[in-house]
Amino acid sequence: MSEFLPKEVREGLALARKHNQRKKSRLRVKAGDQTFTILRYWDEGFALDADDAPSIRGLVDVYDGARHLSQCLIVATEKAAGEMIYEFKRATPHSDDAPLDYERDANAPVALIARA
Repeated sequence: MSEFLPKEVREGLALARKHNQRKKSRLRVKAGDQTFTILRYWDEGFALDADDAPSIRGLVDVYDGARHLSQCLIVATEKAAGEMIYEFKRATPHSDDAPLDYERDANAPVALIARA
């Protein structure tokens, strides 16, 4: 059906669709001091707008709004349909707690009550 529309109308629709995706998405990728909006995200990678995104690679941070989701090692794989596709080589979920170097006992007390 879209082949019946004039070229300018199709380009305008594609531009409006891209703008709507960018506006709805809360996901961001931060590479150094640059931040880019993620258009699509899946388990093995994500897609950025090809016009805005350079061919970034290396260590990046992925955010959902202000919440840090993960630290990822990425590589740019292809440019298709106006999107730059990036794949994860490694994606480490972010944790607010420090990793433990011992096993925590399941029956251990949560806190100690001091005697007064």
